[in-house]
Amino acid sequence: MTPRRLAILSMHTSPLAQPGTGDGGGMNVYVRELAAALARSGVECEVFTRADHPSAPAVVGVEPGFRVHHVPAGPLAGVGKESLPELVDEWTEGVGWRLARLEAEGRPVAALHANYWLSGVAGHRLKHQLELPLLVTFHTLDRVKADASPEAISYSEPARRASAEADIVGCSDAVLASCSVEADQLVELYGAPPERIALVAPGVEHAFFAPGDRGQARRAAGLPAHDPVLLFVGRIQPLKGPALAVDALAAVRRSKGRAGRATMIMIGGPSGLQGRDELRAVRHSIARHGLEAAVRLLPPQPHELLSTYFRAADVCVVPSHSESFGLVALEAAACGIPVVAAAVGGLTTIVEHGRTGYLVEGRTPDDLAAPLAAVLDDETLAARLGRQAARSSRAYTWRRAGLDLWARVVELTRSELVACG
Repeated sequence: MTPRRLAILSMHTSPLAQPGTGDGGGMNVYVRELAAALARSGVECEVFTRADHPSAPAVVGVEPGFRVHHVPAGPLAGVGKESLPELVDEWTEGVGWRLARLEAEGRPVAALHANYWLSGVAGHRLKHQLELPLLVTFHTLDRVKADASPEAISYSEPARRASAEADIVGCSDAVLASCSVEADQLVELYGAPPERIALVAPGVEHAFFAPGDRGQARRAAGLPAHDPVLLFVGRIQPLKGPALAVDALAAVRRSKGRAGRATMIMIGGPSGLQGRDELRAVRHSIARHGLEAAVRLLPPQPHELLSTYFRAADVCVVPSHSESFGLVALEAAACGIPVVAAAVGGLTTIVEHGRTGYLVEGRTPDDLAAPLAAVLDDETLAARLGRQAARSSRAYTWRRAGLDLWARVVELTRSELVACG
């Protein structure tokens, strides 16, 4: 009988961390919500992350059936993501020791679910050490980012990342793709066998992210009652395009209609090696366009409170160079807010062009400004797009994601493990 327990590996970022800070983003939300959904369906989840603070307890009980293990590896503070590859071996050994201890206590896990390539490296080794099925969710792929945004990414990922991802793909028993676009990328860029790819779309917590009263949301957020509001939510890094969002706002404000009064809320913190430079670029764009009174920069907000800002906005702008899925776009849609997004990656499966929002092929401020202004100037159009967006979002739930993942785990426990090529 398959043990109803799953080991979830998330080395570089903890599900307990605030999304939008440091390296925390959609992956934090994904791991936390997926583990919670699995636990509520009766599958116990042991989540392993790297201890990055001296006060981090060894184990944190998040809710019944969902625990987070802080596994030391390297210094307990001040380690950037770029240094983490050197710590994978130590972290893997620590995770292996804790998994062996769980088995000795009569609590074996049925499989390993690794998130991101660093955890994939660890999971690859633990798969052979413990003879357990390995499932991997990459969240981002090196070769996709390199193809999508060479002008936005001026630094190199670790040289071994792409080859490590290829090795992980080759030995994983299942590679989980968030959407059909990511599945195709895995096949085309990494040679993943199609039969080993499982589509497991992320969900949205509809108890928090749902349509609501805009006036009340604006009062709670301290926003004017009537001026149109654009919303950007994401880490401040070139890949997410925040400076482009500011430039697009400037273009929108050149419109003669209601859009000419548009303001913007930008929520997020600098992330990665280029985060501080990108924040300076954002501030420079604000000053260059004279938008100091029109753009409000806010630090990362608790995830459940983001719904207030979504409901307060007229439209959400997502100008990313690359997105494997695009959780922000889904959460905005769930709140009944139209989304104007770059036509890349998973955003093309979330935003239905002309029905729930607009997809933009170009990357100039005017390319984004045209559909943004159209939504802001036509409140009837905005309301229609928002209603359809909220309706479409109902298909995405974390419960469904958990059930889909666990069904694949059960299937794998009844099959022979994939051998390294």
